[in-house]
Amino acid sequence: MNCKNKNFYLHFVKSIGFYRNLREIVLLLSKIYHMKNSILKVLSLLVFIVYFGCNQSSKNDIIEWKEYLGGGDKNHYAPIDQINKDNLDQLSLAWTYSMQDSGQMQTNPLMIDGIVYGVTPKIQVFALDAVTGKEIWKSEDTIAAWHSTCRGLAYWESQDKKDKRLLYSVGPDLLAIDAMTGKRITTFGNKGKADLHEGFPDIAKNKFIISNTPGIIFEDKIIMPVRVSENPGAAPGDIRAFNVKTGKLDWIFHTIPHPGEFGYETFPPEAYKNEQLGGANNWAGMSIDREKGIVFVPTGSASYDFYGGNRKGQNLFSNSLLALDAKSGKRLWHQQLVHHDIWDRDIPAPPNLFTITQDGKKRDVVGQITKQGYVYLFDRKDGQPIFPIEEIKVKQSTVEGEETWPTQPIPTKPAPFARRSDQLTEDDISPFASNRDELIKKFRTFDKGFYDPLSTKGILLMPGLDGGAEWGGAAVNPQGILFVNSNEMAWELILEKQPDEKEMKYMPLGQRIYLKNCAVCHSKDKKGSKDGVYPNLLNVKSKYDDQEIVKIITKGKGTMPASPPLDTTELKSLLNYIHGISEENPRDSYQDKDVGYTPYRITGYNKFLDKDGLPGIKPPWGTLNAIDMNSGEYLWKKTLGYDPITMERGIKDTGSENYGGPLITSSGLLFIAGTKDGHLRIYDQKTGDLLKEIKLPFASFATPTTYFIGNKQYVLLACGGTKLGTPKGNQYVAFALNDK
Repeated sequence: MNCKNKNFYLHFVKSIGFYRNLREIVLLLSKIYHMKNSILKVLSLLVFIVYFGCNQSSKNDIIEWKEYLGGGDKNHYAPIDQINKDNLDQLSLAWTYSMQDSGQMQTNPLMIDGIVYGVTPKIQVFALDAVTGKEIWKSEDTIAAWHSTCRGLAYWESQDKKDKRLLYSVGPDLLAIDAMTGKRITTFGNKGKADLHEGFPDIAKNKFIISNTPGIIFEDKIIMPVRVSENPGAAPGDIRAFNVKTGKLDWIFHTIPHPGEFGYETFPPEAYKNEQLGGANNWAGMSIDREKGIVFVPTGSASYDFYGGNRKGQNLFSNSLLALDAKSGKRLWHQQLVHHDIWDRDIPAPPNLFTITQDGKKRDVVGQITKQGYVYLFDRKDGQPIFPIEEIKVKQSTVEGEETWPTQPIPTKPAPFARRSDQLTEDDISPFASNRDELIKKFRTFDKGFYDPLSTKGILLMPGLDGGAEWGGAAVNPQGILFVNSNEMAWELILEKQPDEKEMKYMPLGQRIYLKNCAVCHSKDKKGSKDGVYPNLLNVKSKYDDQEIVKIITKGKGTMPASPPLDTTELKSLLNYIHGISEENPRDSYQDKDVGYTPYRITGYNKFLDKDGLPGIKPPWGTLNAIDMNSGEYLWKKTLGYDPITMERGIKDTGSENYGGPLITSSGLLFIAGTKDGHLRIYDQKTGDLLKEIKLPFASFATPTTYFIGNKQYVLLACGGTKLGTPKGNQYVAFALNDK
């Protein structure tokens, strides 16, 4: 057998396990038929017959990861048990895929028909061989999406499987591409793009809107999550379904109700027309019960996040879990989890759909994790709470114009998986802080009560604005055990009275624009946030030229949304103010078209940190929790990760802030990354014992994927770094058992 034939034969034996569709099988048989070497032809044909005769019906032959977070139930679960606690010593690197661009990746990749689908930091879609990681194609779009991160893709195929599509968004556009080629499907929308502003009123047609999270597929519809601004003047957060074939709007559900719709009276009259109001959007993603035809939609707060004087009332359907008819968008039931939110308590992750057993009876439920550290559990059909929910009286606001809601709904079970600010004492101030006395003095100045309203005095919010739980979501196994990772970080929130609109009218133009649109993140003094998440702008010119700064202002970057539309004069004035250059003509008009005014704003997004940038409270700073949702009782709680700074001091097991969720399998293992120390960790689901740690090339702030193909299980992660101050990265990394 010559070398060429030998190489073909070895490739043939290796690859036959994932040749699945008819066209590929026919091509393979054709190659066998045209072989000149009769011995090789007979041998190849025998391998083909034996393989398909023995394995074609095997259930474990190929197990896909066909949907974001593993399925419509969003349970992060796969029925694969090849990798188990008895062979973890054989787990090793299988392949890596590196990209030209680098940066934060939150992508949970798909594996369908032997192909891995992922997204680069600049939102370029690619397809890889699931066994080797070799690139098959990369999409034609090379858009530098400064304003966005992509958590994954939605996949749809026709009943005859001839039409296979990937859908995702870049900026305000929903794109459809051919899953086999990566080419735009030009019959979708306008030459392959549908505008996510579709269905909005005219006043919102140019407002900031993107989608970080994949839509949910139901029949020929894609129901889309959207991210909007959190400031006054945000776009509405209406839930909308688009046709996957045409890109046309199918149905719309108004989260700020219109006249005659349920909940209309929970806002001031005609609130839906108020250009200063918006939000109540679903940005975290949804789950779906396709058998029952119900889509479960968690929503965030109405804008402005921290002051609700212009939206007096309970504010349905903000901060709610909605059950909608997936065909029509009609509301079936809802549960509001925060009334009149002024704490930015967006519901941060898709709900989980699973079955519990109580009193010997099975019950289909929907579980929703929250930033506050609560898990709410409802009957999937009618929304009735599984464990009682109590309306607890809370302190009322004394801020001028604000009217907080008198009670907040708290589940009696399970207990919260994160500490609350009202549980903290001075003993909880970090023992590792060299400025501990200073932190204690600051701690004493804040209100720390349960759901204490924001004030000019300030509150200490715990869990903070990033949770508790975050967008990575929770995992649930078939036994009804829920696994959720949690942040343990306190935040400082202080309201500040804004100059009135008449006073702002006489400010320099650049200063007015900055105060209304930029100061809430970058602070009035332009120094940004203490942890560096919101950059210091005093020396921004040393990092970016003016052209780059304008691009970031107008398009957004990362968590920063695009600014309201600004003309050339306004942009120039804003740049002058940022650079400290006095304006010659300070009274140019801007306020007439700006809707960003609110009488109170927070002074900034600031975590409660010590002078070294570490959490100001004692560990754990991150945890992993297992809760039996049949009973509402905890099975275990473990510290998750460590902080590199404390590790250098010899202090271990502090826990770490974390982003991205867990992956679980039928082997009883749990896989999770998400920490700033840059490790993949593997735990025992039953005991919480840490079984293995693997150092990643870059930190991974994304939920892992797993699949089975070619007689091997793979665990795949996107490693992009950048978050929490970690180095920037550019790799997808797959692990499998070695062949020893």
